[in-house]
Amino acid sequence: MIKAAITAVSAYLPEYVLTNKELETMVDTTDEWITSRSGIKERRILRDKDKATAFMATEAAKSLLKKRNIAATELDLIIVATVTPDYQYPATANIVGDAIGAGDVWGFDVQAACSSFIYALETGARYIESGRYKKVMVIGADKMSSIIDYTDRNTCVLFGDGAGAVLLEPSTDETGIIDCKMYSDGSGRKSLFQKAGGSLHPSTAETVANREHFVTMDGQSVFKIAVIKMADVAEEMMQRNKLSSEDVAWLVPHQANKRIIDATAHRMGISTDKVMLNIQRYGNTTSATLPLCLYEWESQLKKGDNLILTTFGAGFTWGAIYIKWSY
Repeated sequence: MIKAAITAVSAYLPEYVLTNKELETMVDTTDEWITSRSGIKERRILRDKDKATAFMATEAAKSLLKKRNIAATELDLIIVATVTPDYQYPATANIVGDAIGAGDVWGFDVQAACSSFIYALETGARYIESGRYKKVMVIGADKMSSIIDYTDRNTCVLFGDGAGAVLLEPSTDETGIIDCKMYSDGSGRKSLFQKAGGSLHPSTAETVANREHFVTMDGQSVFKIAVIKMADVAEEMMQRNKLSSEDVAWLVPHQANKRIIDATAHRMGISTDKVMLNIQRYGNTTSATLPLCLYEWESQLKKGDNLILTTFGAGFTWGAIYIKWSY
C-alpha cells in the first residue's frame, strides 16, 4: 500500500507582534490573567488591510516550493485549510495556485475550524495513497484577526495570524502517515461559532451593528470537552498502533490552550520535553498551529520518529494522526 509522506514544511508569520501588555491597553485584562489561563504571551497580526489569508498561504507555499526545489506546475493538488477565506468563493486554494504560478492545478478549501489542517492532511494523504497523485500541497492558514472582536477580552487574547504548509509525496519506505482517526459532533456547534455571515443569518446592517460577525465562544464548555476529546483521541491513536509513551518521539498538539496541551501529554504519559509548544509566541493560529509546530521543530526531527498530531475545534471537530517522520 502506498503511504503519504511529508517531504517538506514551511511557514509564514506576520511581522507585527501583539503582546499581552498591549492588550492591557485595549481591554480589561492583564498579562498575568492571560498567561495563567492560556499560556499565551504574544501573537502575530497581519495588519495590512490589503492582505489576507491567501497572501500568507502563498508566502508559505512559495517557501515550500523553494525548499523542495520544485516548480509550482509540478503540483497535482493544493488544499488550503482555513476558516478565514479571502472570499466565500472562489476557494483560497484557487487564489494561491494562481499566485504561485501553478497554472490550472486543481484545489479546494477544507473548513473544520481548528481541526481544519488535520482534516486537510488526511484528505491529501488519501489522494497520494490512491496512486493517482504524486505531489499534494496542504496549507493551513488563518487571518483570525479579521473575525476577532477586540472589545471581547475572552476571545481577543487567544488568537493570532499565520500560515504553515507541507508537501505530501509517496513514501519510498515504511515512513509516512500511518494512521488517523477523525470525529465531529454538531451538538456543540453553538459553543464556538460565528453567528452571522452564512445563509441562516446573512450580512445586514443589523448583524454588523450587533457584532455578530466575530467569534463567539462559551469558553468553559469548550475547555471542558476539548480537554477530554484531545486526550482521548491521542491515547486512542497510541493504543490502535501499540505505541507506548517511550515510542512517541513528539506530541504535536493544537495550540489552543496550554492547560489542554498539558492534560493531553499527561494522559499519554509524554514528558514535557517531547511536546511541541509555541503557543506562548503565536497564540491560537487555528488552521496554522500544527504545520507551524512541524516547521519550528523540523531540525530536531529524525527519520523514523513517531509523531502524534492531535487537535480539537469548533463544530465540534477533533482527531489525531500518527506519522512516522520521513526525513
